[in-house]
Amino acid sequence: MKVLLLENIHADAVAAFEGAGIEVVQHRGAMDEAELVAALPGVHLLGIRSGTRVTSSVLAAAPDLLAVGAFCIGTNQIDLDAAAARGIAAFNAPFSNTRSVVELAIAEMIALTRRLTEKSDALHHGLWDKSAKGAHEMRGRTLGIIGYGNIGSQLSVLAEALGMGVVYFDADDKLPMGNARKVDTLDELLGQADVVTLHVDGRIGNAGFFGARQFAAMKRGSVFLNLSRGFVVDTESLAETIRSGHLAGAAIDVFPVEPKSQGDTFESSLRGLPNVILTPHVGGSTEEAQRDIGRFVSGKLRDYVERGSTSLSVNLPAALLDGGTSSHRLALLHSNLPGVLATVNRMLSDHGVNIEGQVLATRGELGYVVTDVADDTSPDVAEALTALPETIRLRVLR
Repeated sequence: MKVLLLENIHADAVAAFEGAGIEVVQHRGAMDEAELVAALPGVHLLGIRSGTRVTSSVLAAAPDLLAVGAFCIGTNQIDLDAAAARGIAAFNAPFSNTRSVVELAIAEMIALTRRLTEKSDALHHGLWDKSAKGAHEMRGRTLGIIGYGNIGSQLSVLAEALGMGVVYFDADDKLPMGNARKVDTLDELLGQADVVTLHVDGRIGNAGFFGARQFAAMKRGSVFLNLSRGFVVDTESLAETIRSGHLAGAAIDVFPVEPKSQGDTFESSLRGLPNVILTPHVGGSTEEAQRDIGRFVSGKLRDYVERGSTSLSVNLPAALLDGGTSSHRLALLHSNLPGVLATVNRMLSDHGVNIEGQVLATRGELGYVVTDVADDTSPDVAEALTALPETIRLRVLR
């Protein structure tokens, strides 16, 4: 069993894989499509972060691949449907870096509202500029959160602790935390907020959704943060809005195009603008978050290859079968059609195989059945199950 880890995944993940007897190959930066296609033969597990795209072409060229782990929150860089169609599980870390992103947002809100970057830059250039002009307290100001998921809701709580009012906009119904108030439209939020922060997911429909019209609808003198996905914001429009003086500042952690590796050149129209904080996609880059992500995702990948567990998979049915006395387990991903489970069990019975434990889960067009059997299965059983027209992938785990 071999795992390929890209983009400086935490050492705790390496230790977890090695402790499970899995060979680890590491690559410092991201890989493009051609590089991935060349690297994946013989690789069973792939670990990435946000800079590597796992396309349908990559998946088609990786017959040995069993699972992909996104060591981050987002999974839009993985073609999840193509992976599922090939029986390749995908996992992410939906909670591990939430606190780190929230703390960075809080820090940037304060820095922008106090114009700390300009004060610091002036002193670094030998200029003493002690002035209250344009600097404000957070207390009494309104935070507008676009996307009220795990990050947005936790940010809401901490912002209220600073004395801010909070309004939020989300396409789904979300339970408000504390005194936060949901607004019905994006324009309603933009017209009220002194600070606007984006925390939306990476679905294709969010591409370019925040541009010139939305920036124009924001209050004059407000500030803007994006710590979600680079492609959801028109950065040229943002740069123009900053230059015009309509916005007082911005903090951007994600970009439509990001360098592949440490030390690569970064280009953006936002460089050099006043009171603009640019960070290199480090919202979740704390030692604590990366350690937790490394342990969490490596554990999910290990459990999938060893036990067939798909708990918290983002593209396969969620199934978890507790270990019994059996030393033999079959994991069958199949089309979700009536009668498949009965066919599988009849086939096992016909081959004299006794079932000790079994769990079935479905998700849309997919079904996933994990079965513990008392005796070692003959090659004929695996061949018969693989030959079923509904079978997508069969794994004999032990």
